[in-house]
Amino acid sequence: MSAWEPHTVVTEEYVDPTPVAALGAVLDSGAPLLAAGDPLPPLWHWAALARWPMSSAIGPDGHPARGSFLPPVQLPRRMFAGGDVRIDGTVTIGSTVRREARVVSVTPKTGRSGSLVVVDVEIRLYALDTDGDTAAVIERQNLIYREAGPGRTAPEFPPPIEPVGAPLRRLREWEWELRTDPTVLMRFSAATANPHRIHYDWPYATGVEGYPGLVVHGPLMTLALAETLRAERPDATPVRLRHRNLAPLFCPEPARIRRGDAADADLSVAVVSGDADKPVEHTVLTADFPGDRIHA
Repeated sequence: MSAWEPHTVVTEEYVDPTPVAALGAVLDSGAPLLAAGDPLPPLWHWAALARWPMSSAIGPDGHPARGSFLPPVQLPRRMFAGGDVRIDGTVTIGSTVRREARVVSVTPKTGRSGSLVVVDVEIRLYALDTDGDTAAVIERQNLIYREAGPGRTAPEFPPPIEPVGAPLRRLREWEWELRTDPTVLMRFSAATANPHRIHYDWPYATGVEGYPGLVVHGPLMTLALAETLRAERPDATPVRLRHRNLAPLFCPEPARIRRGDAADADLSVAVVSGDADKPVEHTVLTADFPGDRIHA
């Protein structure tokens, strides 16, 4: 770690309509499919600007080997813990943006499960089809590295899981169902260029990282929440989104999306599972919309 130094990576990126269309097909939320010239919805840059790493750069967990952009943290289990996204402008599908990414902090900690390291990454997107001097999107991502759970020496494969169809299904106002199967996870991994093996490699997820099954992507749950907002509030685009991944969701565990109470934001939605009287919150998204509220 002592030889590693954080640095800013600046690239010009094409806001590619192809992965945007792929993400729309995966979510299948009923919203019209997007094309070149349309504004990119909040958080959809995770697909539009995703790039596959070279196969020779892949590490044991499927992600690029650490020590270049990200620090060489030795803890094996990586989690997307959440983030904060400010939306100050419009990114257009089919345009070009300047992307500036840097690691802003690396913080070792000790938690109930042992050692962990919190890595904060800042990403700024500048829309080059406008003046290009003001960031249209400013994002802070929180990554956590921790020790693996106890693996299974000879994990048994679960019975085949039938396809669920559309993963997002609206039940009533502000109440949605979120369903997953291995195909949904694989297609989302492909749409967002996410090679992390915990989402598609069952023996690795259970035998190496110690999970009870395939892990539903944190960004998938977060984007499902953002799509709920887009469907329920088509009249307004949020100016800030804060999201936290609180507990893993495992495929094909059923979950639902419901509206919550957020004293510090205009609106809150969450992915929950379990009994109605004792729900487990997996991911929470709070949103600020334009208006009278002062957004810090």
